Amino acid sequence: MAGITGYGAYVPMLRLALGKKGGPERAVANWDEDAVTMAVAAAIDALRGIDRASVDAVLFASTSYPFKEKQGAAIIAKALDLRRDVSTTDVGDSLRAGTNALRAGLDAVNAGSAKRVLVLAADTRMAAPRTALEANIGDGAAAFLLGADDVVATFERSHTVSDEIIDVWRADGDPFVHTWEDRFVVDHGYRDNVVEAVRGLLTKAGVAPKDVTKAVLFGPDARSHATVAKKLGFEGAQVQEPLFGRLGNAGAAFTPLLLAAALAEGKAGQRLLVVSYGDGADALLFTTTPQAERLEGRRGVAWHLARRAEMPSYDMYLKFRQLLATEHDRRAGAGLSATKHFRDRDSDITLRAQKCRRCGQVQFPRQRVCYKCFAKDEFDAVRLSDKVGTVKSFTFDNFAGSPNPPLVAGIVDVDGARLYIQMTDVDPKEVKLGMPVELTFRKIHEAGGTPNYFWKSTPLR
Repeated sequence: MAGITGYGAYVPMLRLALGKKGGPERAVANWDEDAVTMAVAAAIDALRGIDRASVDAVLFASTSYPFKEKQGAAIIAKALDLRRDVSTTDVGDSLRAGTNALRAGLDAVNAGSAKRVLVLAADTRMAAPRTALEANIGDGAAAFLLGADDVVATFERSHTVSDEIIDVWRADGDPFVHTWEDRFVVDHGYRDNVVEAVRGLLTKAGVAPKDVTKAVLFGPDARSHATVAKKLGFEGAQVQEPLFGRLGNAGAAFTPLLLAAALAEGKAGQRLLVVSYGDGADALLFTTTPQAERLEGRRGVAWHLARRAEMPSYDMYLKFRQLLATEHDRRAGAGLSATKHFRDRDSDITLRAQKCRRCGQVQFPRQRVCYKCFAKDEFDAVRLSDKVGTVKSFTFDNFAGSPNPPLVAGIVDVDGARLYIQMTDVDPKEVKLGMPVELTFRKIHEAGGTPNYFWKSTPLR
């Protein structure tokens, strides 16, 4: 029977205070992050120790993916160095996109059309500045590997309610999410649909609320979340912490992130009720297996929440989102040549280097002649993106086109290859020679109106 065989999570390091320092906050993506880069980070977490050639399909769920006509799952598959014949699908336009993708992946495994499916959900939504809705929104991503072998949580059954209601929406071309009057949204949208979906699932499964170990519930805010949990008959200990005041509502990734957190705490034989909302509601029931206690090496939600850095100011956040008028945005320009991107995509997106068959020297970027033993055209491709590197030199540039100067760049040694790359999520004071770093997929610029992705280094934490 199909189920979850692995999971991963990603929460941006930056936190934006919602009031006084030390009080509630929300996770916000750095200026070089978006739904794609966060999905790649979550996927790397989920794929630790997994043969990437075994992944048959990728489903990417998001309401904030930067392209309107270009597949995000294909970019992610390339960044992860998956097989060329991997099936890729985008799922969007609804807060339920995350659980829609999860259900589609489980159906594919049960139907036999795929043996191992990678499901990703990521969002970086924006509400109008200084609104109540903005204070409840956070950024993040979750990843799940689905299959029928070595299952961590077995999928039991599901129930869905579809509804037509104008409560939360974002029109094409509008950067901001909008919402109708709060009481109407909660009473007639969120509460009614979630209660109906959960009760329908519990009736199907013959399960009472007291039999649920953890209720992983979507919520637009902490108060509404607590009200619905109580109405459904769940005690406080049964409800997965919704992370308001620490993370925020991460859109299509919110329920998946809470599920990843529940799995990290899970023991064998637990029932997990997973519920999302958006133009209706999805409710899914899982049962954990002994494998849940044996799965190791995942960073998960808790690790990312502990790894935090405070955003210096609200104005800095607005600058990162390009919501402040500036004299000139040095990140802009004519755009990336599609021909050059096509020619260099193995190096730029996959971070694929080459290893000399004669002397074993790893080199990046790829070239025809080994600079160590001078062998010609005798190389094997190797992936560097999941390796740990060491800082060999660095510089601080206060005049480069960064919204948060100085831009930090330097030479990083990865398995013998020397990469000249930027650093991110780093305080200039902590940069040192010999410092271990890992590689992270990020935006370099948005010249021509489209994101240009490459890899950066970040301190190994």
